[in-house]
Amino acid sequence: MKNRLISEDRADEIFPEVDGQGAVVGKLTRSEAHSGSKRLHPVVHLHVFDNDGRLFLQQRADWKEIQPGRWDTAVGGHVDWGETPGEALLREAYEELGIAPQDYVPCFDCRYVYESAVERELVNIYHTKVDASVRLQPSETETKGGRFWSQEEIMENIGKGVFTPMFEQEYNKYVKDIVI
Repeated sequence: MKNRLISEDRADEIFPEVDGQGAVVGKLTRSEAHSGSKRLHPVVHLHVFDNDGRLFLQQRADWKEIQPGRWDTAVGGHVDWGETPGEALLREAYEELGIAPQDYVPCFDCRYVYESAVERELVNIYHTKVDASVRLQPSETETKGGRFWSQEEIMENIGKGVFTPMFEQEYNKYVKDIVI
């Protein structure tokens, strides 16, 4: 019951609707964005590396409607109405990992359109490097935890149902070649 309430409470969140370059062309609710309408809305992803080049991933909570229990990008979330992708990134990094803006420097990599059976998202990809003094604290309400993965560990587990399909696609196309 609690999980259903979380989803219902968030159904009226307002997101910007955007064109392929990210220009705002309208607004829509979370439920409209995820209803199969395929209206394009922006999201942010932050890939967090350590000094050894390992990538931090979070394990999605079991109550999540999409890909429960699978490993995914360290930070991912929607851009809210009135926010820029950069502002959403800072908010999401704090909400999901507990890291404050002074703890990291995000670098914008690219954006691409991701389409699933129920939605289309304009994904804004960023990466950063954190040193050992920055303690990453995955949100207990959003995740089952998180850890750093080596590139070898990631490659060994791709295609085995360990990661979300979106992470696998993004990792192979954009992330695995980032040099830290």
